[in-house]
Amino acid sequence: MEKEFLINVTPSETRMAVLEDGKLVELSIESSSAQRQIGNIYRGKVENVLPGMQAAFIDIGMEKNAFLFIDDLLPERGENGSASISDLLREGQEIIVQLVKEPMGNKGARVVTNLTIPGRYLVLMPTVDYIGISRRIEDEKERERLKKIAAHLKPKGMGLIIRTAAEGLQEEDLESDRDFLINLWQKILKKTKKGPTPALLFHDHDLLYRILRDLFTKEVDRLIIDDLSTYEKALDILSGLGPHLREKVKLFTGTSLFSVYGVEHQIEQALQRKIWLETGAYLVFDQTEALTVVDVNTGKFTGSTCLEDTVFHTNLAAAKEIARQIRLRNIGGIIIIDFIDMCDEGSRKQVLDCLAVELQKDKVKTNILGFTSLGLLEMTRKKTRPSLREQLQQTCSCCEGTGYKYSLETQTARAERRIMELGADYPKAEALLVGVNPAIAALLIGPGGARLGSLEKMTKKTIFIRGKDEIPLAEARIIAAGNKDHIQESALPVKEGEELELEVLEPHLNNPADGIARLDGYIIDIENAGGLVGQRVKVKIEKLFKTYAKAVICH
Repeated sequence: MEKEFLINVTPSETRMAVLEDGKLVELSIESSSAQRQIGNIYRGKVENVLPGMQAAFIDIGMEKNAFLFIDDLLPERGENGSASISDLLREGQEIIVQLVKEPMGNKGARVVTNLTIPGRYLVLMPTVDYIGISRRIEDEKERERLKKIAAHLKPKGMGLIIRTAAEGLQEEDLESDRDFLINLWQKILKKTKKGPTPALLFHDHDLLYRILRDLFTKEVDRLIIDDLSTYEKALDILSGLGPHLREKVKLFTGTSLFSVYGVEHQIEQALQRKIWLETGAYLVFDQTEALTVVDVNTGKFTGSTCLEDTVFHTNLAAAKEIARQIRLRNIGGIIIIDFIDMCDEGSRKQVLDCLAVELQKDKVKTNILGFTSLGLLEMTRKKTRPSLREQLQQTCSCCEGTGYKYSLETQTARAERRIMELGADYPKAEALLVGVNPAIAALLIGPGGARLGSLEKMTKKTIFIRGKDEIPLAEARIIAAGNKDHIQESALPVKEGEELELEVLEPHLNNPADGIARLDGYIIDIENAGGLVGQRVKVKIEKLFKTYAKAVICH
């Protein structure tokens, strides 16, 4: 499998794409105005202690207080397994915490007291006595060798985690990384003893440095950067972190790196609800704050042998794409996958195994719980930062995130009800001039004015309709009320004999030889203009009616 990193730099943001065999599997975006906060260490102040939730809110200087759960209050929690959080914390107390989950939506950040400071090959855990080996190092002999080195290098009372990049390295290589991390921890400790509270004690590096430190390993075939200064900075950083990797860094001198590699198009696809597979089947992603549902459909894929075989191959292709989309969309929380029903238990296991193998490529922790009695696959994925959709999009102001809005017919019915209410507010008026949105004006009038006629019977008033762009759909406003003749004079936007220029919008429904134009929602029926749709013509108003006027083209 070919693996490539692409880094695109603009004045406003830096984007990093991970490609596996040309397919986009991960996207990281860091804005120049909003730096990443995960990994930051703060001196905070306890604002509220909530025994009923076994949690506390910590002021770390952000807009919203951070959330600290009792299980993340270490090492105190380990020594006091049955203690209440009110026994461990008090309001006003200063506390050192690390941010592990960024603020999302209405929720504040999540913090822990078990601190971790990452290096190139090691992670220092200054608050716990622990040794860990990256699960991506699979060779048991290598794990044992590194574990012995870690035990020798580990500072007393602290912990060390061996990272994947340390595989095959000697003790002296890891020792220099350990010394660097201990020196960094000593600087953080000095900051804890002075200055105001809350305060930022440690800020992790920018996106480029984190990529080179955490992700850029020998498994990556090449790193392509489209900015000269960033390219030179990367080479400089690698001189210390990994000189043997410098030859894999390339400078892109063309235009639009992401477009050339097809990344822009794949980002657009990852924001869509429906994803088509190469087989003709498709997936549907419905994402909420805590739960994501993925629906698998055969679509255009009909298979070649039998139904069970078609279903199996559809689900197998879907499992691979779902794993990729979960990583790319950065979906977290509970994930429910509705695969197409499979009768054969062996087929279900193969699909499950396929998904598990694909998810092993994901550096974010996932947990597959298996199929439910209804045949739905349950899994979870750790959520530490906003999803791709939350990063790049915002909630639609019309549908407020539902993806739906009222149909024009429903909006028209609502406007009707509003007009009836308004009519009751003017008991002495013979006629009403009502303003509505132009999109529903014609529907409100109806064919030949029939719908408006019914409304007049119910309100016992003569009603004139005028379209106004500034009026929202489903709303109706009284522009004028009073004597019928007076209202009619002010209601109609044109006069008999008047000449004006109008655009022909559509042919007449019942007489296609004529064309239709509109003026403030008022219909102008233009004789012999059915073939001039889209053109502007000069017309003369011949005859006026309450809901429309007849006109002829001026020659």
